[in-house]
Amino acid sequence: MNIRYWWILITYVLMQLSAIPGTLLLMQMEVPFERIPGIWSIISFSLGLIIILFLLVPDMRNRHQVRGRSTRGEAVRWSIIGIFMVFAAQYAAALIEMYALGIEPGSENTEAIVEMAKAFPAFIFVVAIIGPILEEIVFRLIIFGALYKRFNFWIAGFVSSFIFAAIHFDFTHLLVYTAMGFVFAYLYVKTGRILVPILAHVALNLFVAVVNVLLADQLEDWVERLEEVQQTSLIIGGLL
Repeated sequence: MNIRYWWILITYVLMQLSAIPGTLLLMQMEVPFERIPGIWSIISFSLGLIIILFLLVPDMRNRHQVRGRSTRGEAVRWSIIGIFMVFAAQYAAALIEMYALGIEPGSENTEAIVEMAKAFPAFIFVVAIIGPILEEIVFRLIIFGALYKRFNFWIAGFVSSFIFAAIHFDFTHLLVYTAMGFVFAYLYVKTGRILVPILAHVALNLFVAVVNVLLADQLEDWVERLEEVQQTSLIIGGLL
């Protein structure tokens, strides 16, 4: 692994660790505590992305020399297919957790992110765009890529996906995150373009953000109305 990739990993780690001094700094500035995680994430993730993209400039210039690189048309097709693949993998892993392992659905990590987004809506941009870009660069392009040069797909995919799962600190649902990581790794190997798993990852996170944050109140209203309609139907049915 070349030195630039090591610097990318260091940048990513420092970005994550910066939450502690960043929180203390914003507290000194008397920023409302519930908004601090979202505000600092915008700052740290944006800065981290800029530094990492700068370090990747040589890779961008030489991207056309990559063997097995798919055409643009194939990349678009696999980006769309990949969205359905990652949703299917997540659903299948959740079913295994629920019925085989007895793990209840629902992610504490997702709930925490949703609360942060509600307190500071701009945080959605980190969740849906910046975060997926950074994670695919770090876990697929660099970690998986380095392992794939030495091992087969399954070993490289498992190790990189397990690290990807662990970094979310939602250890109850390691299987779900690992399954997602495998799909992203497959899309990267299949197309030779890191942009493809990035698009699939962005689509997944954007869907979760929209449903759980932007449409949360509307969905709750729809559920209540549906329950009222069902109750009314039962009453009418009983009278008839």
